[in-house]
Amino acid sequence: MYGKMEKAKYLGFGLLVFCLIGLTASPAYSQEEDIGGGGGSLGESGSRAGSAGALELLVPLTARSTALAGATASGMAGLSGLEALYANPAGLALNTRTTAMFSRLEYVADIGVNYLAIAQPVGSNSSIALTIAAWDFGDLFTQTEFAPEISDLTFNVSYITAGLTYARQLTDRVAAGITVKIISETIADVSASATAFDAGMTYIVGESGLRLGVSLKNVGNELQYSGSGLIQQAQIGNQEPTANTNALAFEAEGVQLPTLLNFGVSYTRDMGAASTVTLLGNFRSNSFDQDQYAFALEYGFQDLFYLRGGYQATEDLDETMYTGLSYGAGINVNLGGTTQLRIDYSIVPTDFFDDVQYFTAIITL
Repeated sequence: MYGKMEKAKYLGFGLLVFCLIGLTASPAYSQEEDIGGGGGSLGESGSRAGSAGALELLVPLTARSTALAGATASGMAGLSGLEALYANPAGLALNTRTTAMFSRLEYVADIGVNYLAIAQPVGSNSSIALTIAAWDFGDLFTQTEFAPEISDLTFNVSYITAGLTYARQLTDRVAAGITVKIISETIADVSASATAFDAGMTYIVGESGLRLGVSLKNVGNELQYSGSGLIQQAQIGNQEPTANTNALAFEAEGVQLPTLLNFGVSYTRDMGAASTVTLLGNFRSNSFDQDQYAFALEYGFQDLFYLRGGYQATEDLDETMYTGLSYGAGINVNLGGTTQLRIDYSIVPTDFFDDVQYFTAIITL
């Protein structure tokens, strides 16, 4: 029995290292491109900032993970699988019962985001989850190049991302997961869609309280807009000024998705009196933005009340609207039997806008 456990331990660690090496050596992080006339690697921090599409994929959507500065790629004791899968789909393996989650994000400029997720165990070692994120921009007033004044006409903007995740506990220490996402964006009379994949693994280092995790996110095809909104009336060639205009369809250039690599570590320690403390760290390599380093701390009392805080650092924080800090709290309520309700709240301060706020409710049956 001991020999089998040791074999599983080394197999799990080997799989995690192999996954990390394979992801860092992938074309998304090794391809060289000429950016603005100068050399630049896709993996070079900040060398392609602002050139990706579907940036809503980079915004965390749950209160607990946000309060912890997004440093949850390794998972952690007591973390819901639905919360963990955003940073690493392998984290869904933490889910052992039917779980539903609703999260509301009060973003900047009166933008709201609703996030709904449900998870269900499949067999003894696997779980599946369905997630839907919908951005609410409200009614926007129409302005054009020919009529730049704000008019009474409005148009709608819709960003929706739906995901299906499967995670499996391969051994008592190793878990793996994959997510397939459909991204849909609509702005007035133009729209775009894309398919993306997330994949990851987690590894538990024995009974030490240490966990490791690695994930690759947002790998997919280009996002390219099309629709009647790209048709304009214009004159072509050497037409006379009084000639009739022609309907010209402009082809939008496709943009790549914001691929990123996460590597995380967490350490949980019992402090006595039913208290626990978890330290978390995370490195995120962005193919289209600055690399990010996150550090976080969570204190839990009797699995009833939690306090959390984190800090996310970048090479040039002034290029973002955030201060780097995040903090929050949460409570667990037993509704009878095995049914539990958890409510979490977090705040992310910004420099120029109102603070970003998250409200998350999770019910486990």
